[in-house]
Amino acid sequence: MPTIEDIILNHDRRGITALRPHLPGDFCTQAAQYLLEHPGPVIITTGFYIIMSDAPETDGPPGAFAIGNAIRELGHPVAYAVDDPVAGMMSDWLTQQGDPSPVIDFAITEDAARNYQAARNAVAEHEPSLVVSIERCAPDAHGIYRNMRGIDISDKTARIDRLFELGIPSIGIGDGGNEIGMGNLLDVVEASDKLPDYPAITTCNQLIASSTSNWGGYGLVAALSIAVGRNLLPDIATDTECIRFLVDAGAVTGVSGAHDYQVDEFTLEENAAVLQELHDHVSANLPG
Repeated sequence: MPTIEDIILNHDRRGITALRPHLPGDFCTQAAQYLLEHPGPVIITTGFYIIMSDAPETDGPPGAFAIGNAIRELGHPVAYAVDDPVAGMMSDWLTQQGDPSPVIDFAITEDAARNYQAARNAVAEHEPSLVVSIERCAPDAHGIYRNMRGIDISDKTARIDRLFELGIPSIGIGDGGNEIGMGNLLDVVEASDKLPDYPAITTCNQLIASSTSNWGGYGLVAALSIAVGRNLLPDIATDTECIRFLVDAGAVTGVSGAHDYQVDEFTLEENAAVLQELHDHVSANLPG
């Protein structure tokens, strides 16, 4: 039977499997255990700007919601830290779902003092025991926020990564090498001929790599489900509805920037098949 890590790294189209030999074999299980070892409020950040379309991408928010819903099922509050226009899209989805979780809208500014203060304010208000990032751009060694093609998107990216510099336990999820957490494997990303030439330097305590970041979020929830003995994964219909909702609200698929019902060029059917495989894996590993 394939492992959770096998499932979420299958169909790799951008070379992220280069990181796998440098991660624990059961990195999703270890991240889930780490989450359980730090119970309490959680701040989840996501949202990646696609310059060719002047819009955010569909990868990230669905995985963030999957993680957030699982944490809430375990009895802990969740807040989402994002920037415009992702903040509005996510707020609208949460309202539609009857989810009271707050959305922290970080301003996009180059003012370092203001950025650090925004991070500290979020921590003071929500008192997180853990921060989680999924598909969120982080700076390179020169302080520049770049997309997979190396293009500077700093002026469209809030410095939410400052949350990960405050000593709070953290999990990072990414699929490209330029996201929060990928600083853990900086040298490996730099050495790859497929991953970014200017990788992210922001680190985390537990790193998850996947073929598309949403799948990494689902993988974390699958491992968490097995650890607690009940399936916390989102149902396929709701997840598909979420992706459609985001596209209708203006989000795009990340690779081409098209307003299609896709995530990183994976169709809704392909995405559903991976989520179903994770459901099957969880079912096979639950007692009874």
